[in-house]
Formats: sequence, structure tokens, C-alpha cells
Amino acid sequence: MRIAILGGGIGGLAAALSLDAAGFRDITVYERTPQIRGLGVGINLLPHALRELTELGLADRIERIGVAPRTLSYYTRRGQRIWTEPRGIGAGYDWPQVSVHRGRLQLELLAAVRERLGDVVRLDHQLVGLRSAGDVEKLQLVTAGGPVEVDADVVIGADGIHSTLRRILHPGQPGPQWSGLTLWRGTARVKPFLDGSTMIMAGDGEKRFVAYPISPPDESGRVVLNFIAEQRAAGQPGVDWNRSVPREPIVELFRDWTFDWIDVPGIIAASDELLEYPMVDLDPVDRWSFGRATLLGDAAHAMYPNGSNGASQAIIDGRVLAFHLATEPDPIAALARYDEVRRPAMAALLHGNRGGGPERVMQLAYERAPGGFDRIEDVIPHDELVEAATSFKRAAGFEPSQLSARESYSVRVGTR
Repeated sequence: MRIAILGGGIGGLAAALSLDAAGFRDITVYERTPQIRGLGVGINLLPHALRELTELGLADRIERIGVAPRTLSYYTRRGQRIWTEPRGIGAGYDWPQVSVHRGRLQLELLAAVRERLGDVVRLDHQLVGLRSAGDVEKLQLVTAGGPVEVDADVVIGADGIHSTLRRILHPGQPGPQWSGLTLWRGTARVKPFLDGSTMIMAGDGEKRFVAYPISPPDESGRVVLNFIAEQRAAGQPGVDWNRSVPREPIVELFRDWTFDWIDVPGIIAASDELLEYPMVDLDPVDRWSFGRATLLGDAAHAMYPNGSNGASQAIIDGRVLAFHLATEPDPIAALARYDEVRRPAMAALLHGNRGGGPERVMQLAYERAPGGFDRIEDVIPHDELVEAATSFKRAAGFEPSQLSARESYSVRVGTR
């Protein structure tokens, strides 16, 4: 079976590794850029993604390039703590949570693809068209050497939020939908805050700050801290993940956010580079799979970063897709089953993220006690806080008992 994967990002590379592990041997990854440079800032891989990376034999090498946060804490914009919960192994999981630089993760997955599959990544190959010819899909691609056409039995669109394959399959769909929030992301080498292994989210629906370490301390005791500063804005910036902006105006936006446990303006000022882009997602569609072609990752279900779940779900997409291709002899039926299993759950999660996801507790605290509080329990009952956290884990597929009980996606072609 000839399998063409469009996109050499985290989702596309994880899909290639999953398909290889399932026994498929004719896999090609077509990446539109002339070089995979490992760009970006920090992301979180949640325990359901680490389970998949463990079963792919990659967990140790991924854990070596990241750090495992032990707790997650929500705060108000006054620095008052709303809720704290354990994460990863400390929360009862069999697998950790790992905070890692997105670019380093992508390059690690790329290295694993080249080690296991060989020279299967074709750079500078941009999809421009797709047509069916009997039992074959014909991909029209533009390369530095001119246009080419390749045949595939299965086409997987892992080409991101601006997916060409999605536009071909859904020509009438709108593009990215803006939340009204503008994000500034960066990394800074600074002294750690709190216990040094806590991920924090502070603020409300109008302004927020998120931070977590993505490296262990160096000889001076400093860590590489990933951060996201957010503010509701009047005009949408361009959807360009690599647009660099000056730090000083953003420092001023958060000038008053200096608490006894963290210096937010100081962190922003210390950043190596500040990247600006809008918080956007894509409207859910009623189909991912059309015959021998399907969507995966952001191309299928780009969602707000609430809950730190985008990269994890892309990895799981690849595992589920490989499982169904390996266990269903007809690739069209396999892609339809993958669509049936994954799409409704991701549509529900996308809508949940539009409602704030687990981070809605920050907005509740602001709405109910804008001037602050003495006891959070007088503002948000403990059971309500627990339900906000647990309901998101259930919807995203990583509530601890749910995840441990789920059947493995590891399977070989023809074994079922």
C-alpha cells in the first residue's frame, strides 16, 4: 500500500512512525518547506500522547529533551491561587506529562523517521491538486524542479491549519476563526518560580499569562521558561506563527503583574524573541475522510490551546489511523472508521475549548470575585473546580482510569 503523508510536522511524522510500526513499508512524507528547521516555542505532551510515544519506543528520547511538570496551578490576575492539581505520574498516570520545545520535538521525530523508514521525507513538495483515478489517488505537487505527479493508495493530510488538502476536500469552508485574543509567545532563561516544576496559568478571559519550564536548571540555576501572554484585542493580527514583535509594548501591558512568586514583565523582557499571532481554530467539518484521502491533526481539528492538547491529539490521530489501516483490509473502509472514531470526539473537544476548557475556572473567579477573595471555596465550590478539571480530561481522553483501561493501538498488518 502506497501511503502519502502531506506535512512533516509533529502529526505527519508521528503518523509515519505509527504506520511503520504497524508494518506498512511504502510511506512517503511530502513537506512544503525546503528545510525542516524545528521552529516554535514550548508545548505540552499529555499522558495520552506519552502512552503512544512509549508504545512507539520513543518516550525515553522525548523525555530527555523536555521536563515533566509535577503540578498545574491556576491564578487570578492578582496572583491569588484558584486551583492546583498534580500532573503526570503524580496524578496517578502510568505515563508522564512532558513539556518540550516544539522544534526539538519535531526534529527528534524527524530523526526517528529517517532512522526507521530511511529517506522518505521529500522537502519542497507543495500539494496543489488531487484527483481520483480508479483505485489510485493522483497528487499534483509543485517542487523546486517543477511540477510532479505521484500515485498513492492512501493520502493523509497532516498539512496544518492552512491545509491544502482540507481546502480541496472542503472548498466552501472558511479559514481560521479568531477567538478575539492575541497571543505573544516566547522563551526566556530565568530563575524558576514556585517549586521549579509547576505549570501556571494566571488571569481571566481578557488577559492571561501561562508559563512552564522546558529545560532543567543550568549551572546558574536558570531554566528555559516557555510563556504565553494573551490579551483580548480589537483587530486580528495575521495568522503567521513566526512573526517577531518588539518586547517593550507587551512588557508594559503586563507591568502590574509582579507578584511575590513570579515577575511576569521581567520574564517577557528577558525573552529571546517574542512571536505574535491570533488565537484561532477551525470550524468542525462533517467529514475528514473522502474515499482514499483523509485529514489529521490541525488540518482536521485545529483548536484553541486551552488544555494544552493540540500536539497530543495529532499524535493520537496517527496511531488510530494506523490501527484501522492495519486491521481493515479495505483502505476506504479503514479511513471511514478512523473518521467515525476520531472526528466526533475532536469536534466536541473543539467546542469545549471555545468555552474555555479547564481554564474557565479563571474566568469564573473573575466574574464572581473581581476584587479578589479570602477563600476560593467561597467563590467556586471545590466540587465545581474538580469537575472542571475532570470533565476536560474525560473529553480529551486522558482521565487516568480511562486512559489505563483503553485498548492499545499497537497492531501489525494482518494480525486481526
